Amino acid sequence: MLRNTSALSATVVAASASSRFVHASESSNHDSDPDRVIKLGIIGAGGRGAGALNDSFSINENVQLIAMADVDRNNCVRTRDLLKKRHGDKVMVEEDRIHAGLDGYQKVLEDPEVELVLIASPPGFHPSQIAEAVKAGKHVFAEKPSCVDTAGYKICLAAHDEAEKNGTAIVTGTQYRRQVNYVEAVKRIHDGEIGEIVSAQSRYCSNSIWYKNRKEGMSDTQYQIDNWMHFIWLSGDQICEQAVHNIDAMNWVMGGAPETAYGSGGRFTRPENSEMWDSMSIDYTYPGNRVLSLMCRQIPGTQGDNGNVVYGTKGIAYIDAMSGGSRFVDWSGKETWSKKGSISDAYRQEHKDLIDSVRAGNPIVELRQTADSSLTAVMGRLACYTGQRVDWDFMTNKSTLNLFPENLDWNGELPPSSYAVPGKVKLT
Repeated sequence: MLRNTSALSATVVAASASSRFVHASESSNHDSDPDRVIKLGIIGAGGRGAGALNDSFSINENVQLIAMADVDRNNCVRTRDLLKKRHGDKVMVEEDRIHAGLDGYQKVLEDPEVELVLIASPPGFHPSQIAEAVKAGKHVFAEKPSCVDTAGYKICLAAHDEAEKNGTAIVTGTQYRRQVNYVEAVKRIHDGEIGEIVSAQSRYCSNSIWYKNRKEGMSDTQYQIDNWMHFIWLSGDQICEQAVHNIDAMNWVMGGAPETAYGSGGRFTRPENSEMWDSMSIDYTYPGNRVLSLMCRQIPGTQGDNGNVVYGTKGIAYIDAMSGGSRFVDWSGKETWSKKGSISDAYRQEHKDLIDSVRAGNPIVELRQTADSSLTAVMGRLACYTGQRVDWDFMTNKSTLNLFPENLDWNGELPPSSYAVPGKVKLT
């Protein structure tokens, strides 16, 4: 099973809406009837895919899962059966609508009854699968990050524009943008409640991350996809896969992407064949010489810290991650405002907003903002990996970084794993 991804990238960006795919608009009545059943497909049926489906089923009525794809058929069956017990007739997936293998997702996109596709595959696959879903005329929910390299970023921008032309939705897994304490905190910052932004600090520090040993008989491709977190072409390292949540929040606060990134870090505790670093510290400089100090870390036995602090001329905003809430204080330390928030509610709200926008005929398209945040994470990773200062102009106009294997064979070989060493890795 060969897949030329260079050709694929060109195809998904340039292809017109007329293709072998059946458009949702050709198979569904797009009126505002709240009782119309919107039929779903899932690409990537592991833990995050199951979570996304559960969130959608929990908050939306009249949605129904009818098609599934994953490289491992067992993931589809396990997720289908689990969600069937919880949500009953919202899960109606027949055996012939379960698709396995690297190209199984194409069967979901070809299904004329599927109107909306949830994409929760490893991040390295996101750009091409999002673009193909848009080309197919499907509405999309896409997990973060949107991309792990510059080539993927450009595919995402083209897909965003095509979705706007198609009239199809793309909502992304950046739940903080729908968490009530984040929404109000950012509005208050933009309204000047803490004065002019001077600087900010963000931390995504935890103890560890999962790792899978290689099973006997696995090819390189099979093992790397199974253990995808530890291979950069698939995960983008922890800064893309995890810390992008905080980066996205800070880009939101700052009003856009940073101009430069300069950072450092290293690896001390990773398994030998993991390509991941286990810590990065980066200074991002935003327009107006506003500096964000970002740290992300996954080291067992260390103290965790996850949240954001924004320093203004009149006060300080604390915007904690997860369900920690937000609060503002003035420079004397007096609390001036606070608000609680629930991350589980935010996870569900993004799916409600998506379905509501589809039913109303006013589809949300937000891929560009998440792609910008994902490329901000890539820029920080490159600054650490190379030891160089990296700027946004280079990333968007000069970089040719494309991590996806040119030809991906399910049973084939891939280059041996290796981790980045600053001074040896060059900017591309």
